[in-house]
Amino acid sequence: MLKKPETLFVLGYMLLPLLALLSAIVGLTMILGGNKISGAIVLVVVTQVFAFGAFYALRLRKAAVVKESDRS
Repeated sequence: MLKKPETLFVLGYMLLPLLALLSAIVGLTMILGGNKISGAIVLVVVTQVFAFGAFYALRLRKAAVVKESDRS
């Protein structure tokens, strides 16, 4: 299922960037609300995990599209 270009498209272009944006907003509101340490952890760690996950999904999608076009 995670090898299909359609699934990787949804993950790489829609779901993971949206989660990165939402976690960045949560981290900033935590910092502004007074939870500086936990807000910084959410902002740096969680947001970067979602962002790098999106890049990884896009790399896998590109490889799957190339492999699919070679098969045809």
